[in-house]
Amino acid sequence: MNSFQRIISFFKGIGLVLFALILLEYPKDGIIIVAAIISLSLLLYGFRLLWYYTRMARHMVGGKSILFQSIIFLDVAIFSASLITESQFWVMIYLLGVYAFSGAIDILRAFEAKKNGAPSWKMKFSGGCIRVAATIALFVIGIIFRETTVLLYGYCINLGYAAVMHFINAFRRTAIVYIQ
Repeated sequence: MNSFQRIISFFKGIGLVLFALILLEYPKDGIIIVAAIISLSLLLYGFRLLWYYTRMARHMVGGKSILFQSIIFLDVAIFSASLITESQFWVMIYLLGVYAFSGAIDILRAFEAKKNGAPSWKMKFSGGCIRVAATIALFVIGIIFRETTVLLYGYCINLGYAAVMHFINAFRRTAIVYIQ
């Protein structure tokens, strides 16, 4: 990581903490805010992939997969935007599902890093396991109590954990290989 990436990681952590505090301050409107931000970010990412496909990826080997990814992200973004008007409970279940999927991806990336001999695979693996376990626990609690504020508080705790991981990544020493 260069110094610019460290600064970006630090500010991402601060942004996540501020976002969690805003959600804790307004728990009733927080679910709608989260769903709107996630659907907007998925929409922008889908359009970015579509733009990349039209400008460059269509001339590349395997470029059609970029087109399919962009279509999938745009569909998920439209689905997320349609969930905003639905029940807040289903919105939180959907958001927790997205968060659990992110944790599962972290676990798979940790196994890949272990296979490649990277020293940071343990941190990725533990982070992914914590995300998945916390999401499953929140899912069970949300089904038992049928209370969206409990799910929102748990989501804020998950955001706080993600912010701590960004802070750790910002201040972790980077291994440098010297060739003599």
